[in-house]
Amino acid sequence: MSNSPRVAVIGTDGRLGAALAREYARDLEVTSYKRSQLDLSRLDQIRSVLSETEFDLLINCAALTNVDYCESNRKEAFLVNAEAPRLLAEICRDKAAKLIHFSTDYVFDGKKTDTYVEEDRADPLSVYGESKLEGERRVLEVSSQHLVVRLSWVFGPDKPSFIDQIIQRARENDVVTAVADKFSAPTYTIDVANWLRLAIDKNANGILHLANNGECSWQEWAQYAVDVCRSLGIPLKAERVGAVSLADMRNFVAQRPVHTVLSSAKFTTLTGVQPRHWREAVAEYISAHVSKK
Repeated sequence: MSNSPRVAVIGTDGRLGAALAREYARDLEVTSYKRSQLDLSRLDQIRSVLSETEFDLLINCAALTNVDYCESNRKEAFLVNAEAPRLLAEICRDKAAKLIHFSTDYVFDGKKTDTYVEEDRADPLSVYGESKLEGERRVLEVSSQHLVVRLSWVFGPDKPSFIDQIIQRARENDVVTAVADKFSAPTYTIDVANWLRLAIDKNANGILHLANNGECSWQEWAQYAVDVCRSLGIPLKAERVGAVSLADMRNFVAQRPVHTVLSSAKFTTLTGVQPRHWREAVAEYISAHVSKK
């Protein structure tokens, strides 16, 4: 972002959108849209709102992300996650602007034991994954110069995520549990903000995977978070995170992929930067944003 583009960010009441808008507003002209200002389920509103805004770069962080809700609300999932992104891509094309659209590791079936690269075949297991994959396709159909960024297990200071829920439960209970047979890589929103700037400077387009380095299960992630809290003197009742299996999660409606570690090798080749390990990012997040009260 060397030539100071005008940036518009959609979905700034979400974890990722809030982080990107805040980080970029330090030195760029940023227009932010919360859901109350721009709702992706309302295509007419998208047209009217964005037609009045000047921007060079549109970053879409909004989506229908409740995996189980999507399973029984297919039409709404495809409207928000596929039709709306296509419209955003068309608006950007007409304004000679670039769209950055965020997607997910859930476009994969999770059957690969190695890391997933951008060229791997996507084969989603859920309506959420299907709708997100269709959104990717429609965005890149409009212009191959747009950028689709897939992330996994996003956490950050702007909205509680899995890690915050675990820490809260560990404050209140002697034992907490987490799924031990589902693997991916946590992705820190503050890191995404930095990586994305580097990728934009290199004119990245097509599909790009971004995640912190390494991999873990939900249980390993949770245990590490508990260990970090204890080392920082944050009072917790629980010392241990017990293991449960994905099959034990009876309240899950949609099928989840079990191994979706995204490779950031393409990003590293492009920028010369290797994302830091998820443990380092998690430790920094906890020390900076989890209170010792």
